[in-house]
Amino acid sequence: MTEQKQRRRGVYLLPNLFTTAGLFAGFFAIIAAIDGRFEAAAIAIFVAMIMDGIDGRLARITNTQSDFGAEYDSLADMVSFGLAPALVMFMWSLSSMGKLGWIAAFVYTAGAALRLARFNTQLQVIDKNYFQGLASPPAAALVVGLVWAGEESGVNGDNIAVWAFLLTISAGLLMVSKMRYHSFKGFDIKGKVPFVAIFFIALLFVFISTNPPYILFTMAFIYAVSGPILTLWQLRQRRRDRQQLAKNESDEDNKNSSDDERE
Repeated sequence: MTEQKQRRRGVYLLPNLFTTAGLFAGFFAIIAAIDGRFEAAAIAIFVAMIMDGIDGRLARITNTQSDFGAEYDSLADMVSFGLAPALVMFMWSLSSMGKLGWIAAFVYTAGAALRLARFNTQLQVIDKNYFQGLASPPAAALVVGLVWAGEESGVNGDNIAVWAFLLTISAGLLMVSKMRYHSFKGFDIKGKVPFVAIFFIALLFVFISTNPPYILFTMAFIYAVSGPILTLWQLRQRRRDRQQLAKNESDEDNKNSSDDERE
């Protein structure tokens, strides 16, 4: 009986190792930002994103999903994609704005916390192909991508504090919004793909390696903007469908009225 209880209380090692690695990367980013090493902090958060992308998929592939793993992953995400990006951006640029700076950083942090809480409570009802609101990893990529690009080009964060403020606030609001984003969870990573697909993936890595800070920031910005565009397009399509349905019903009523008059 004791052995059975110990087995039940155990956790899966492999996926949680990657979650721990992501948590460590987020913690390292905080320490690096405090020390003024903003480029290292930004890179660490991108490393945390890679770890976050691996642990969940690895758990599904190896059938090692658990409630503990899900909760641990959310807590690690809060540190790596909620607290760390806000602190990195605050130390790099927003601190020059005084109260407005820490308010923007807190809005982002609160947005990440609320986004994660909403996601965890809607796991059974949401469409797996779409996210409601900007997910915290791409939001973090948007924020620290600006820091990394700025450091790469020698820009002083204080000189673009207004833009940093707007970007940070926008990322926080997008996370709690109802904008729909593609989740890209429809891709079957276990299935077979054409040989040319592997070649294009290799080219993508080469393309990113040519200038990682600018390319990753641009990719994060495009993805963040895609949510409002996708949502507006879907709303327009639904409006067209409703108008078309109303028109068809009206035509059907007119046709029935004409038939009744003939009789």
